[in-house]
Amino acid sequence: MNKVWSELNKIMQAQIKKKDTYEAGIATLFDLRNQLMECLTSFHKELSRKDFDAIPFINADGYHSKTIAYSIWHIFRIEDIVAHTLINESEQVFFAGNYQERINSPIITTGNELVKEQIADFSKQLNLKELYSYISEVKDSTEKIINSLSYDELKKKISEERKKQLKLLNVVSKDENASWLIDYWCGKDIRGLIQMPFSRHWIMHIEASMRIKNKIYS
Repeated sequence: MNKVWSELNKIMQAQIKKKDTYEAGIATLFDLRNQLMECLTSFHKELSRKDFDAIPFINADGYHSKTIAYSIWHIFRIEDIVAHTLINESEQVFFAGNYQERINSPIITTGNELVKEQIADFSKQLNLKELYSYISEVKDSTEKIINSLSYDELKKKISEERKKQLKLLNVVSKDENASWLIDYWCGKDIRGLIQMPFSRHWIMHIEASMRIKNKIYS
């Protein structure tokens, strides 16, 4: 794991556990996210369209067995769903911005249900310019939501009502590779969600994407 990102993540996790360092923890989180976003932005500038669809580790077991385009989609669909539907009880950026049509995506889900060639085929269909517009909007809106939370609100669990609302949206596939996500998210408090979908999840998939990039250019 990238040592700088890993250290920032560790510091942030410790800071948001205490009331007197909570605000500093949010600042650390945003610093980490900005660094990770810079990495994603560099992909857009440096990589060819084909690079985003490449799947050099198709038979591997791990996050690097995907494509870069898929990984970006996956990070931000999860963040959009968790931030808006579960935490803020507001409309997802994906739906508000008509992003399914704009990105030309055949799915509205997190993509967990896709495997191997399905991931490659899915990636080729995506409009990258619109995908990058989507991720920028999701990042900004999530950070506004996080900024509005008090320290005490971090202890809140996701209600059964919100869990039901999430299921009705059909944004998590019923496939066994995906359906576990709902119980996973809804078993956490808001602090737990900040610690995974909004930080560590980014690191894992962006590091995997860097591994894909390095393989393409090795």
